[in-house]
Amino acid sequence: MEYKDYYKILGVDRNASPDEIKRKYRQLALKYHPDKNPDDKQAEERFKEINEAYEVLGDPEKRAKYDQLGSSYRAWERTGRDPSGFDWSQWASGFPGGGVRVEMGDLEDMLGGFSDFFQAIFGGMGAQRTASRGGRGRDIEQPVSISLAEAYKGTSRTFQFNGKRLEVKIPPGAKTGTKVRVSGKGQKGIRQAGDLYLVVKVESDPRFERKGDDLYTDVEVDLYTAVLGGEIKVPTPGGSVVLTIPPGSQPGQKFRLKGKGMPKLRQRNQHGDLYARLHVRLPKQLSSEERELFEELAKMQKRG
Repeated sequence: MEYKDYYKILGVDRNASPDEIKRKYRQLALKYHPDKNPDDKQAEERFKEINEAYEVLGDPEKRAKYDQLGSSYRAWERTGRDPSGFDWSQWASGFPGGGVRVEMGDLEDMLGGFSDFFQAIFGGMGAQRTASRGGRGRDIEQPVSISLAEAYKGTSRTFQFNGKRLEVKIPPGAKTGTKVRVSGKGQKGIRQAGDLYLVVKVESDPRFERKGDDLYTDVEVDLYTAVLGGEIKVPTPGGSVVLTIPPGSQPGQKFRLKGKGMPKLRQRNQHGDLYARLHVRLPKQLSSEERELFEELAKMQKRG
């Protein structure tokens, strides 16, 4: 299995600070976001790769374990052995809280989520199996990654189970940590099988910051719109909407768009709010006429 250099994918140094990594991730995610590159498979794959890299490097614990793997893997390569022969499972057993692993079996056909490399190192580490009671098989937890857009609309994941195709629906409003129960699809038992729980991880979206069911986004306007008022387009997960900016709006001012946030989990037709934070773009260069007008305005302010 090929080693993935997440630092190279994000274009940052191995000693980069968390802020540097976050800033670089946002730049790349905006550049390769599917909304900006419709029907571009290469951009889509690049976007997934960028998200996977940030999923690891943006998490201090995962980053530390990944850095540990990097040195181990390179030491293996220096011995002249075939890189594909690196014992991933043996290395992964060194994780704190390891020792409990979920055998993927038919779940290897799970669609979506991260690469084989990521799954080999991180996929089973947080999985748990509950104790078997009365001949019932143990429950299994399986992490699954979805985008914010999928969390907004609801989505599904398909996998093979005992030779049969099984589709699991993930409801709108899912958050990181939301568990979706699939009855009877866990470990087999003497009397009955346990359950399978898909544990949702919602990927970061460079356009929005999520707090519960509310979303926050930054919008930019020019100086003249902020002073005189006007209309601007604000992105939401459901599509852009028009926001009226009142005259005299201030930098950093927040505007509430009621009901334009995330849907509330299992609460039909209820949504959180979206807050647009105003950023005012100041002109860098002025024409002579514009400068005269600004000077005249400054004089009027002093007189008034």
